[in-house]
Amino acid sequence: MKRIDWILPLFFLFAACLRAPQAAAQDWVHTGTNLGNQTIRLAAANFKPVGTDPQTPALKAVFDATLYNDLSNAGIFQMVSKSLAPLAMPGSPQQIVLSQWSAAPANAAFVAFGSLSVNNGRLIVYGWLYDTSNSISPQVLGKAYNEPASEDSASTVAHEFADAIIYRLGGGIQGICQTKIYFVSSRSGTKEIWVMDYDGQNQHQITHLGSISMSPRISPDNSRIAFTTLGPNGSAVRMYSLELGRLVSFPEGEVGGSNQSAAWSADGMHVAFSSSRSGEPEIWVANASGDSAHMITSLAGPNVSPVWNPKTDAQIAFVSGRTGTPQIYIMGSDGSNIQRMTDGGYAVSPSWSPNGQFLTFAWDRSSGLGAPGAQDIYLFNIATMQWVQLTHGEGNNDFPSWAPDGRHIVFQRTIDYRTDIWSMLADGTQQHQLTFTGNNFMPNWSWK
Repeated sequence: MKRIDWILPLFFLFAACLRAPQAAAQDWVHTGTNLGNQTIRLAAANFKPVGTDPQTPALKAVFDATLYNDLSNAGIFQMVSKSLAPLAMPGSPQQIVLSQWSAAPANAAFVAFGSLSVNNGRLIVYGWLYDTSNSISPQVLGKAYNEPASEDSASTVAHEFADAIIYRLGGGIQGICQTKIYFVSSRSGTKEIWVMDYDGQNQHQITHLGSISMSPRISPDNSRIAFTTLGPNGSAVRMYSLELGRLVSFPEGEVGGSNQSAAWSADGMHVAFSSSRSGEPEIWVANASGDSAHMITSLAGPNVSPVWNPKTDAQIAFVSGRTGTPQIYIMGSDGSNIQRMTDGGYAVSPSWSPNGQFLTFAWDRSSGLGAPGAQDIYLFNIATMQWVQLTHGEGNNDFPSWAPDGRHIVFQRTIDYRTDIWSMLADGTQQHQLTFTGNNFMPNWSWK
């Protein structure tokens, strides 16, 4: 039997340390999640329209709005309001007057600007990022885009330009403007797997199985989705190929008992999942092809909801009910060195941050299932055993999932029997509702 390192007494002994003052908590959250404790004041000028093509105004409107929203959502900028920006629309470096942007009321440290035109069915965009304090060599970034003229292209180009700005000013961390969020929706009549852009745009259905699909998990290379289906013979882990547009074989996901809650390793070589084929639900690991499965937990359960440490693939967090109500645990990827992370209440749905420092999960600290009190999203620092509450009683919150930049989290929220997908910064601020049709559940942010 594997040894369990019980850390529960540590929580009570150092309770005051765990419940860090809000200011101190914000410091370690901001530092560890790449949000930083200071933001960069950035202006995004409306791009200058060039030419007389009738498509230009509509595409420019999409581009301007998308770029501003992307930069506003980044979590590292203090955006200059459009009402405070100069009226000028500089379309090239020769047309910008930096002093207009650096002076009050804009007070911008950097400004993004450029031009947009449509020519022979092609969308042409030139964009620059300038440092307003550097009059001699102000250019930080320059980009040119040439795509088919459509609103989708205008949005995509804005996402690409925003990501380039975020990467350059955000410490070399890739932006998330071109990432996807996979989720479950019942809007078609049955629970199917859907996908949307990171900001809630372009929502569309992926599976059409006519059954109950749950817990989508996109592979690190964005080629396959592992998910759970519920049928007359119980639950099974299924695999859907986005490249082929159909289900593909995953044999171990349908072997005996109930199989559910799949999770990819960061190298894409393995899938962990929960299976009751041996009796109690335990954590199993199979090859990505769906064979050679082996059990890595063997204590009283149930043991469910595994998630790999994406930084190292050396650890797995999971939920276990071995002490009564479900709690969050971590262990080695071989099932060794099991440690309990939460100190009571009802803790479920762990998600591991990209840098491996944090877990986020849903926690009702009042007591068990059905007890009074809201279920909220928490952030837990594994090294220091500190936690901070991110949501505060706005409905019932569950199934958090990290964005690849480590700055954003997506989750589901239920208010008055309606469930939708929301996103927020990793410090709990800038909460935005992303879905508005049907009921929507169990989001999973793509790896890239």
